[in-house]
Amino acid sequence: MTRDQMNPTIEKILLSIEKVMIGKRNVVELSLVALLAEGHVLLEDVPGVGKTMMVRALAKSVNANFRRIQFTPDLLPSDVTGISIYNPKEMEFEFRPGPLMGNIILADEINRTSPKTQSALLEGMEEASVTIDGVTHRLQKPFFVMATQNPIEYEGTYPLPEAQLDRFLLKMKMGYPENAEEIEVLNRAQKVPPIENLYPVIDLEGLRALQQDIKEVYVDHTIKQYIVDITSMTRSFRGVYLGASPRGSIALMKAAQAYAYMYGRDYVLPDDIQYLAPFVLSHRIILKSEAKFEGLSAEEIVNRVIARIPVPVQRLVK
Repeated sequence: MTRDQMNPTIEKILLSIEKVMIGKRNVVELSLVALLAEGHVLLEDVPGVGKTMMVRALAKSVNANFRRIQFTPDLLPSDVTGISIYNPKEMEFEFRPGPLMGNIILADEINRTSPKTQSALLEGMEEASVTIDGVTHRLQKPFFVMATQNPIEYEGTYPLPEAQLDRFLLKMKMGYPENAEEIEVLNRAQKVPPIENLYPVIDLEGLRALQQDIKEVYVDHTIKQYIVDITSMTRSFRGVYLGASPRGSIALMKAAQAYAYMYGRDYVLPDDIQYLAPFVLSHRIILKSEAKFEGLSAEEIVNRVIARIPVPVQRLVK
């Protein structure tokens, strides 16, 4: 797949973010795929590798309203969604919006808060709205959540339930930079932080237009069959207790449309599906105990499934 035909507008956004993020092109690209496909990202990695900085850079590059929520054990659902407070002067309740009422939301260390507060995100992520005291409040569009969790420290944490994991379009890891890249990070941080000199390259109206254009990317019947064959096999593969749901199939198709559009195509290729499937499906799969004992991971299961499914090489002619 050629990488020199990227959509000019999306390339400007990527280059803007890369003024802050060094050596993480694939992570930045995948984050943009989720944003353009109107999905959300779960980023699992250790502290200090630039997760917050990347989301801030993304928000500034698209001129979006950025909100950061630090999840802690004592955080309440109303701290996330907002609350209705009685105004004695007006003699009525007034809604005070919470940090969820933004465009780009960083849900930092989401597994450190209680399941009750975690679930406060569910309606927002799936329905783009929150209901408080029986009143539904629509969220601004675009609405994008990037949640982070630390894979090392599990004491005092609450693992995300499968229902919430399924709401994330992609799950990925960032990883440490190479030595040369880390030296460049030091060079850039020595004076004025690069994030301070970042300016928008597109506005929210332009971003919404991109999201609409992506829905028109053509997905041939053979590609849809390929997606369904992959997700179906995850449900019956040896060592899998629970495979990917139809929501996983939809997520994979939408991510592939965004990825194809990013590289200047108006159609999806099997290569797009193969590249994105581990990021889209792995967190939707629950392994049996024997698979874990064998050292298998959900990502490896998805890769084995892809290796077994015949790749469509010809468009279906009806």
